[in-house]
Amino acid sequence: MNYKQLGTSNLLVSEISFGCMSLAGEEKGNLHLLHQAQENGINFFDTADLYEKGKNEEIVGKAFKDRRNQVILATKVGNQWRPDGSGWDWNPTKAYILDAVEQSLRRLQTDYIDLYQLHGGTIDDPIDETIEAFELLKQQGKIRHYGISSIRPNVIREYVKRSSMVSVMMQYSLLDCRPEEQMLDLLQQHQIGVLARGSLAQGLLLGKTPKPYLAHTALEVTQAAEALKAIVGEEKIQEGAVQYVLHHPAVTSAVLGIRTGKHLDQALSVGEAPAISDETIRSLRIQIPPALYEQHR
Repeated sequence: MNYKQLGTSNLLVSEISFGCMSLAGEEKGNLHLLHQAQENGINFFDTADLYEKGKNEEIVGKAFKDRRNQVILATKVGNQWRPDGSGWDWNPTKAYILDAVEQSLRRLQTDYIDLYQLHGGTIDDPIDETIEAFELLKQQGKIRHYGISSIRPNVIREYVKRSSMVSVMMQYSLLDCRPEEQMLDLLQQHQIGVLARGSLAQGLLLGKTPKPYLAHTALEVTQAAEALKAIVGEEKIQEGAVQYVLHHPAVTSAVLGIRTGKHLDQALSVGEAPAISDETIRSLRIQIPPALYEQHR
């Protein structure tokens, strides 16, 4: 497993990281899966207070309570559950963030969070107020670093200009190359690490039943999956899809959803795979038409 520095932070993050949202089933099995991942080199675990109304954080906290100094814990804030549990509302205010972090710390059974991320964001948010909350939490030692999880260029640019964030989590795959337009280069220029999610495009790149995806038709999705298989080989489809995402120097880690032992084995195999060649990158780009930003430019 390779490790990279996350932006300007002192966090050394495994190139393959564990997206905990995918965890399902019995607690015992989930704990075993998290332990196996950590013991095999994955050290970055990403969750959110939104997932299962906090239960996801509780599982992660229980798994690593006695291994805290061996892992990097990341969670997210900004989506506030309604009292009746019927859904959630967006709330990026300073007051809410300062309250929510206490609940996440309790569920994670820790006194600090390595990376605290805003779970979304719009251009109409009180951005300076949100940043004040994160900076205060850093001063208090409750978080080590902060970032945002966003696919919106207009929002990302504002945080690049106004904050000392160390990371942006964004969707990025062969079927969603929108970050390549400007965002990856911008973030690299400012030494802000990218945590790439969705690198398998909901499994569509692995041959899952095709459907429209972003601006791609179902036929184009099929053609993209076939092109990937033809170029990298049938046995290396997942490796090729993830290594494509990791090829850009702005990307620190690919966050993979891991639900089963098989998923974990595949993720670890990807982590041991050699870097993809420039020639393969060019071949994939020729065969797969890019998706462009149509909103939030």
